[in-house]
Amino acid sequence: MLESRQVVVYSRKGCHLCEVVKESLTKLSRRGGFTWRDVDVDSDSELRRQFNDEVPVVFIDGRKAFKYRMDEREFLRRLAS
Repeated sequence: MLESRQVVVYSRKGCHLCEVVKESLTKLSRRGGFTWRDVDVDSDSELRRQFNDEVPVVFIDGRKAFKYRMDEREFLRRLAS
């Protein structure tokens, strides 16, 4: 891959599904091809309003890719597209 893709996961503390997604992203990031960051929706009132009932939400290059759960194979497929 020529460029690193940008992945953002919107999550919150105490969210089990969020932890599962972040563990997957940590594992998959070892392969390279993307960097990711975690944004706590409770740190900003606008983010809390926007994503309150949807966490975790994963965006790839600014486009929503997954909500609640993330399939690793599907993630890699979307990353490659």
